[in-house]
Amino acid sequence: MGAPALAQTPAAVDSPVGVRTPSAAQTPAARSTATPLLQAAIRPPLARYLTGGRFEITVARGDSLRSIGSHYGIDPAVLAELNGLRANARLIAGQTLQIDNRHLIPLALSEGILINVPQRMLFFFRRGKVAGAYPVSVGKPDWPTPRGPFEVLERREFPTWHVPVSIQREMARLGKVVKKSVPPGPENPLGDCYLALSIPAVGIHATIAPQSIYDFRTHGCIRLHPEHASALFDAVGLGESGQIIYEPVILGLLDDGRIFLEVHRDVYSRKSVQMDHVRRLAEAEKLDASIDWAKAAIAMSRRLGLATEVGLKPVASPSPTAGAPAWSPSTGAHLWPRVSLRG
Repeated sequence: MGAPALAQTPAAVDSPVGVRTPSAAQTPAARSTATPLLQAAIRPPLARYLTGGRFEITVARGDSLRSIGSHYGIDPAVLAELNGLRANARLIAGQTLQIDNRHLIPLALSEGILINVPQRMLFFFRRGKVAGAYPVSVGKPDWPTPRGPFEVLERREFPTWHVPVSIQREMARLGKVVKKSVPPGPENPLGDCYLALSIPAVGIHATIAPQSIYDFRTHGCIRLHPEHASALFDAVGLGESGQIIYEPVILGLLDDGRIFLEVHRDVYSRKSVQMDHVRRLAEAEKLDASIDWAKAAIAMSRRLGLATEVGLKPVASPSPTAGAPAWSPSTGAHLWPRVSLRG
């Protein structure tokens, strides 16, 4: 049985679960300790870690390019191309698919949650190590997910969804039945667990529409697959800190000397996705002579949303960084365990 819903207040009118909006003095943005992280989020350093991998899966009954792509964090069209399929191809149970879901971690934290909006990825850190990496759905271009530091203000199992007034208006405009609240259950879009953040009207939650993951489909919240949301919910406590950043272009130098570039679309039209940005970052890190710029240009033009190796050859890397990933990235199975992908 779900916890009783909080009564809405004027300050909480657009909060999905009626959580009171914190005052400016209560938000992490107002604290001096958050300033270095915020500055880092505006211009992240060179990425040092790679998640996911290249591996093979067997299609289960009911799987589709969309459901598999949303689960592993790869665009369905890219998944189709990788396997020589048409974008609208129907999958057959028992066939094998090649998966490439390598993603760079744009900013390493000692503790907490990092969400990169263009990347549609959430990274979770514990004691300087990456404890999880999950594909997410974020805000639509006309309803963007905001950037900035945050704290977890509330944890709710089986939440009641208090429909924000703005979404009620959208329901009316689209000719849908206008609902003021939705109780826990199979019709509740928040799923079975919800983390209320200090950013007003934004939370991290599960979903009843798993195929919407790894897309721009929400009203600003961060949506995860039910099993990923459950794992994160169990690991996160009240006061957990985090960052939401917006970095469509990520350049990475791994500890083994390999150089990767990951390019995403600038869906919110906030940052120019151009080669000049990569060249400036490479020059600042003294990597410009070590990059195959023809490969980098292809990665930039295609914008597949996957980490692509662009180095001419491995380069001397700084000493291994604290916080190395707690898994081998060769298969990606540790991050995205194989489950039935129906829904």
